[in-house]
Amino acid sequence: MTPMSLTTPIAFDDVLAARERIRPHIAPSPLRNYAALDECVGADIEVFVKHENHLPTNSFKVRNGLSFMTALDAPLRSRGVVAATRGNHGLGLAWAGKLLGVAVTIVVPLGNNPEKNIGMRGLGARLIEEGADYDESVEIAERLVRDEGLTLAHSTNHPAIIAGAATLTLELLEQQPDMDALVIAVGGGSQAVGALTVAREMRPHLQVYGVQAAGASAAHDSWHAKQPLSTAAALTFADGLATRSVYKLTFPALRDGLAGFVTVTDAEIAEALRQLLGTTHTLVEGAGAAGLAGLYKLRELLTGKRVGIIISGGNIDHATLKRVVAKEL
Repeated sequence: MTPMSLTTPIAFDDVLAARERIRPHIAPSPLRNYAALDECVGADIEVFVKHENHLPTNSFKVRNGLSFMTALDAPLRSRGVVAATRGNHGLGLAWAGKLLGVAVTIVVPLGNNPEKNIGMRGLGARLIEEGADYDESVEIAERLVRDEGLTLAHSTNHPAIIAGAATLTLELLEQQPDMDALVIAVGGGSQAVGALTVAREMRPHLQVYGVQAAGASAAHDSWHAKQPLSTAAALTFADGLATRSVYKLTFPALRDGLAGFVTVTDAEIAEALRQLLGTTHTLVEGAGAAGLAGLYKLRELLTGKRVGIIISGGNIDHATLKRVVAKEL
């Protein structure tokens, strides 16, 4: 399928509208090239790093949360919002809720990143710890919609969420118009589908590749099978990628639009994280390092290209960071 004929769940005008809604509240994130990182990657690849870890809440998810909240009308805002998350989506919603005066309830799985939990509570969110993993926490959030009349802010399955994520690529291509490829980590797929939507309008020949953790490979497996599949578990320290299923708004566009899709092990993500720490000197979480880990898998295909990767977040907890640096992962 050519980029121009690709069907996505949002239009380019939706991305522009989302950008106008969030523009008063968050500045564009930096796009940087590091000679030391280029040397590590090799293959004459010029790597551009989009620093979403420099945004409020240290994650691209603040785009999604703010896009969602600013698109809600007053009656829905007054009812309050609920979401399930492993952390960054909840932080983004809580930040937007505090900014706009909207009550936010967040459901996280048991044993969730404690520092992300503290951050969400600190932003005023009501935090409910229930469910064995993200997918079970989604079921709890849906129950609260029924029982309390809250509005569900699904981390992926909502047009305003995807439009918010797409503003990332809109900025990136304004900063570096002649990009050849993007390698994007996929949890639910909002980043990648946003990128496909923007590329169709601004740079139709841009190739978008997906990367997923090998221990949470539902979207990767579904892409290769060309049909939705689920996994029994999502086992990865990259909590932003720990999903067991695909989503109806993003999977068709991922299936038809991605140029390729690879998985990376936790050990490969950890090594990429250490390289980003050493070359960019900025804090990176597991999901934020997956793009670089995937780039290594795709290096032969992308020889001599300008390639963008996204540090999607920097909210790694102290204990996990210590294990990564000590090479215990």
